[in-house]
Amino acid sequence: MFRFRDKKVSEKVIEKLKDMDLNIRIMHVCGTHQDTLVRFGLEEMLKNAGVEVRQGPGCPVCVTPPREIEELLLLSKTGKTIAIFGDLLNVPGEKHSLADVKTKGGDVKIVYGIDDAVAIARKSKKDVIFAAIGFETTMPCTASTIFDRPPENFYVLNCHRLVPPALRALIEMGEVKIDGLIEPGHVSAIIGSKPYEFLSSEYKVPQVIAGFEPLDLMMGIYMLARQIKNKEAKVEIGYNRVVKKEGNKKALKVMKDVFDPCDIEWRGFSKIPKSGTKLKKKYEQHDARKVFCDELKTLEGKEFKEPKGCKCGEVLRGVIYPTDCSLFGRMCTPDKPVGPCMVSREGSCNILYRYRK
Repeated sequence: MFRFRDKKVSEKVIEKLKDMDLNIRIMHVCGTHQDTLVRFGLEEMLKNAGVEVRQGPGCPVCVTPPREIEELLLLSKTGKTIAIFGDLLNVPGEKHSLADVKTKGGDVKIVYGIDDAVAIARKSKKDVIFAAIGFETTMPCTASTIFDRPPENFYVLNCHRLVPPALRALIEMGEVKIDGLIEPGHVSAIIGSKPYEFLSSEYKVPQVIAGFEPLDLMMGIYMLARQIKNKEAKVEIGYNRVVKKEGNKKALKVMKDVFDPCDIEWRGFSKIPKSGTKLKKKYEQHDARKVFCDELKTLEGKEFKEPKGCKCGEVLRGVIYPTDCSLFGRMCTPDKPVGPCMVSREGSCNILYRYRK
């Protein structure tokens, strides 16, 4: 690990970037990349070398829209067990959070993965609903669990999202000029590099898949800067110790066997075509939205707005920095979050607050 944190090598990379005489803005779509940037002070170093880096929609909890939070809150009040990752606990709903439900005696359990939720279902007579949140990184775990036929009282509230279609939407919106993209290593370990190629061929966007250590990220940015300088637009793999062009074929197969693509809303975006997934018909007996549709009917046709004053949507689109939000660090802190970007450890606001408080 320490060889990827060599200060002398990082200084050499910065000097190489300075020699290019850059003035570029790039975007990454990964909370772990943002953590690395801020934690190791790379942002300022890169700015001094003419490289501005913004975070896009790379936090799964952050992009989960208000409606899905309300679905979980509603189902938690019907006597069911709700199994969630810890980052979801304090995400504010319209009036409450799952932490409030848990405090009042609701059966909300923190799990480290879907296997924990299945184990709870095997030992319980109650219905257990797992909040399946995450990008392509966590989808194979959900898919393989459903494929292996879990207990009859186990259900999934599917909130999985696909990264490449969201990037298309981001580019087409054109709100912020992006000279290149650093693609996420975790997601790319599953899907490979091919699904990003359309962004380079259709929109002429240079791309590099990068790892998460400081030198991983800095070398990825250097490779991206080199493309931009040479007026190239292609997908390069800078994390080849983990990512292969074809991705993980076994994971991709089980995902295809269990899920169909669908249109889905993202926080900060409207509905993005083919950016979500739904369980295939033969697995619908484990689909919480299908099985508990009567309980969820009260949410139909209802609009859910962002919390008053919250700018998470703009942060997720890379339009503003967290500090551009008037609530940041004042009305909105990790102890009293207004929006999910301050809740999740992968959220840009939470990361900035923790390291620069």
